[in-house]
Amino acid sequence: MLVEQIWTANAARNFNYLIACDETGEALAVDPLDHRKCLAVARDRGWQITQILNTHEHWDHTGGNRAMIAATGARLLAHANARDAIEGIDRGLGAGDVIRVGKTVELEALDTPGHTMSHVCLLSHSSTPALFCGDTLFNAGAGNCHNGGHPEELYATFAGQLAKLPDDMLVYPGHDYIANNLGFTLDREPDNRAAQRLLEQVGSQDPNEALVSTLGMEKEINTFFRLQSPSVIARLREEFSYLPDEPDARTVFLKLRELRNSW
Repeated sequence: MLVEQIWTANAARNFNYLIACDETGEALAVDPLDHRKCLAVARDRGWQITQILNTHEHWDHTGGNRAMIAATGARLLAHANARDAIEGIDRGLGAGDVIRVGKTVELEALDTPGHTMSHVCLLSHSSTPALFCGDTLFNAGAGNCHNGGHPEELYATFAGQLAKLPDDMLVYPGHDYIANNLGFTLDREPDNRAAQRLLEQVGSQDPNEALVSTLGMEKEINTFFRLQSPSVIARLREEFSYLPDEPDARTVFLKLRELRNSW
């Protein structure tokens, strides 16, 4: 499996992706908002874009669809329940559906509600374990739930699916928010040395050569995975004094998401 992470350099700090078969050169474009950059990279690599996948319905992930389809004739894939929100879906996806790219790439669709209720992530079944997670999971952060999502569903996605994935899985998010998210982690867990070291490393990184984290790294530096941390809980009780000494993980997650909305 070949992966190109494409930095759009737009105000929303989007990443687009091309996932290609190393034998056939067929490629899947994930959320190709900047269709010109995606097409240019495919042309430079000698790849043919035959499929497009939208992780969810927000414009900054679907806005390149028409131009990309016009240029390539690619088929459009998205969550089956997003048909009313995304124009021209050729294949609606549900949990467990398999997307094949060429001869060597197999990706599994995960139904991952929370940021929106019609969100999919892609789980690689190739020799390189990888998660293409749209706006569900960010480096050191979690998606907001402002525009069609729900924080309780996001918690269920994190706890029931993402937290169970292997630690060596690469994480490919839909945006570069790593520096700001690490700031929030350290605001909530000031003694998190791993987050402090990483912030020093990537605080001024070039997003064209962005760090690719792993699930194992995220579990160390992403506050939305650190729901049992005594420091996180202690800081949370400073904001919400009515919380018990040992709040359950769901409550911690929801309160963190609430704080992150205005941080």
